Amino acid sequence: MVRGARNWQARLRIKRYLDEECKTRTKPFALCVDNTDYRASLIPGKVYRILADPRAERDDLVRIVDESGEDYLYHKSHFAFVDFPPSVRKKILALQDAA
Repeated sequence: MVRGARNWQARLRIKRYLDEECKTRTKPFALCVDNTDYRASLIPGKVYRILADPRAERDDLVRIVDESGEDYLYHKSHFAFVDFPPSVRKKILALQDAA
């Protein structure tokens, strides 16, 4: 089976489209799944709010407020990105604002 240039170009266009869709649909929370090298700053299983940083996203980084109370950049491989129903989201944000 020979694949033509047209099929290759179509697959490339679809991949680029899906990559862009994934970037624009960012989840508002990050669940820590790996705190290697950041044991004092990140707690596995804890949900962190993501702070928007488009420049960092281009480098596969995510900006969150960690256990120090300051916002820092971490590689996205340390997190699973999640969202919650509005009622749960409201409670999480209230807890984080109270802390």
